[in-house]
Amino acid sequence: MASPGARILVVDDDADMLRLLSMRLGAAGYQVRAVGSAEAALAQLALERPQLVLSDVRLPGRDGLALFDEIRARHPSLPVILLTAHGTIPDAVEATARGVFTYLTKPYDGRELLDKIAQALALTAPAPAAAPADEGWRIDVISRSARMAELLAEARMVAASDASVLLRGDSGTGKEMLARAIHKASPRTRRPFVAVNCGAIPEALLESELFGHMKGAFTDAVANHKGLFQAADGGTLLLDEIGDMPPALQVKLLRVLQERAVRPLGSSQSIPVDVRIISATHRNLEAAMAAGQFREDLYYRLNVVTLSLPTLAERREDIPLLANHFLHKLATKYGRRLSGFAPEALKALTTAAWPGNVRQLYNVVEQVCALSTTPLVPLALVQRALRVPSVEVLTYAEAKQRFEREYLVGLLKLTDGNVADAARLAGRNRTEFYRLLQKNELTPGHFKGDSVAGAQTPVTGLRQDDSLDP
Repeated sequence: MASPGARILVVDDDADMLRLLSMRLGAAGYQVRAVGSAEAALAQLALERPQLVLSDVRLPGRDGLALFDEIRARHPSLPVILLTAHGTIPDAVEATARGVFTYLTKPYDGRELLDKIAQALALTAPAPAAAPADEGWRIDVISRSARMAELLAEARMVAASDASVLLRGDSGTGKEMLARAIHKASPRTRRPFVAVNCGAIPEALLESELFGHMKGAFTDAVANHKGLFQAADGGTLLLDEIGDMPPALQVKLLRVLQERAVRPLGSSQSIPVDVRIISATHRNLEAAMAAGQFREDLYYRLNVVTLSLPTLAERREDIPLLANHFLHKLATKYGRRLSGFAPEALKALTTAAWPGNVRQLYNVVEQVCALSTTPLVPLALVQRALRVPSVEVLTYAEAKQRFEREYLVGLLKLTDGNVADAARLAGRNRTEFYRLLQKNELTPGHFKGDSVAGAQTPVTGLRQDDSLDP
């Protein structure tokens, strides 16, 4: 949620409505500036920039839509919410497509208004100040969500011990980043943190990578090689994608964990190691055990403490924070002058599905960073990166009319222009069906044989005042 005390500029020429809005928003903890016209709003904007503008569409002189255009030109990242009467809904819908955060119809619902304001402010809220010194361990974990706060509190407690930790979560949720944070918060922080992806290294090489080998142990072993367990001695070893470890290596890993010593390939002696193990997986290890693909004794050795990472869709309040963090990081890396996302672009990011989680978000931000030609990343670029097609905004009436005509065309094609059959499929009598055809300017004869559908010759024989609905 947005922080209390945010500044909101309210614009309405109805004095009673202006007073009611000011009282409601003031009671919710916001600082309200109330004005009665677009001109007064622009003058107020020149004196003090608010964090959100709430405006009626119908205003004397310059209307709310013109005010929005002026605000967008001067302050592209400032969110605007419109209040509209039913007669101006089409204009408000069009404005939403152009970048208005949202619109509400009068009489508005008070709770919905506060919710929309909170959402808009959360999307455009600045990143929190740098973490205090005692929070430096989690500096790379960007989050403001309650779900992540609980997880990090558990991680901080676990870090103080040497207990093995199993991190669960979908691919891209940040398991390695959390493992690093646990290491930083642990007494082992000054010792190495080593990560290995057990599914990315061929089975023939994984044993050597983990446990090391002696010169001559196999054909390409031209020198002694320390394994990752030795490299992480005194520190932390992350076994990422542990569920993909081959069964034969699971046996050897279990022995190392039990004996706290490794025996390099080709060696007759074991070498003591002091390593804290964190493992991670996106797989269902219980199902893998049931299928005989993962050892039960190894599972319980690794799973002393389990931490489950939420998907990005389960922590949507973090998306604006992460997106802006990645944008500033990548803009610096590539030498680009980017200041942020347009409000509608940030809204699209926040509502996207994100099957690839934080990793996918990073990739999307990297793409828009590379392609943006303006300081503020536009909606079209975000949609392109998300592979979201542009959506044609229709009113409800227009969408209903379009569906009805396409439905009738489909029936006439299916029945080869036979009105009786088409009407029966539609569940209408023939008279009602003819009225629908007239309304949509469709002639059944044009659908017979090889004729092309969609001719515009209207059905005749009905009075103009006949009802077209049953």
